[in-house]
Amino acid sequence: MSKEEVIAAIQQSAAQMGHAPSFAELEKTMRISKRAIHGHFPSYREALRAAGMDRTGGGYKNDTGTMLLDWAETVRKLGKIPTMVEYNLHGNYSLSALTRRFRAWGHMPSALLEYAKKEGMKDGWEDVLTTIGMHMKAGEDGKSTRTSTGTSIIRRILTDRPVYGRPMMDMALGLAPTNEMGVVFLFGTVAKQLGFMVIRLQSEFPDCEAFWEVEPGRWQWVRIEFEYESRNFLAHGHKMDGCDLLVCWKNNWEGCPLEVIELSTVMEELRKIG
Repeated sequence: MSKEEVIAAIQQSAAQMGHAPSFAELEKTMRISKRAIHGHFPSYREALRAAGMDRTGGGYKNDTGTMLLDWAETVRKLGKIPTMVEYNLHGNYSLSALTRRFRAWGHMPSALLEYAKKEGMKDGWEDVLTTIGMHMKAGEDGKSTRTSTGTSIIRRILTDRPVYGRPMMDMALGLAPTNEMGVVFLFGTVAKQLGFMVIRLQSEFPDCEAFWEVEPGRWQWVRIEFEYESRNFLAHGHKMDGCDLLVCWKNNWEGCPLEVIELSTVMEELRKIG
């Protein structure tokens, strides 16, 4: 699908639903895949914006209770605490709206429990409350054996250099990449959030083989080439039919026939919601 066709499909779905559609609603009404969205936009939220709407508007109430209950419905649907990617697929609010309201994505379980206690929310929600309780207990049980990075390994201290306090920035790569290797590393840090599972990396073309989620619960094999700038693909003489997806830091190839993920745009979007 072209970018214009994706936008038209979102607008048509909105007309049918009477509000800005969630991705699940768009998929149901227009039979459009996640791959079609990400072929032109870094996130579903950006696709909605291009269509002139946002899931925080268009008939949705933005009070705290309604937002929490929508998140709780996603917990019920999945049978577990959703990741940001999973909520973005199944929920009815933008991730930025929730993180602005509740300060951080990780605060959602405790916010729901606090709301449930305050409002006497019990009947009909036992399954959700049990799921949240088990999730929070598992987190408490793991605190004593895990470091701030989430690993239970305590590494040896090197005696020829100083020891510092914990990082104040929650990121694996502290500065923007300046070369292809930086792009490869950065992609690895966000691959799971973007719906990828990498299965092979190599020095030959193409650089990477992975599975990506094309629809909820459905995955396909894809060949990926990494470049710092997308036009470097041409400079390196790569064949178009040997690659399915181009991942770069800067997309400067107008009319690129391959699907492109521009990580500078992706990281900006993740920064807004995280």
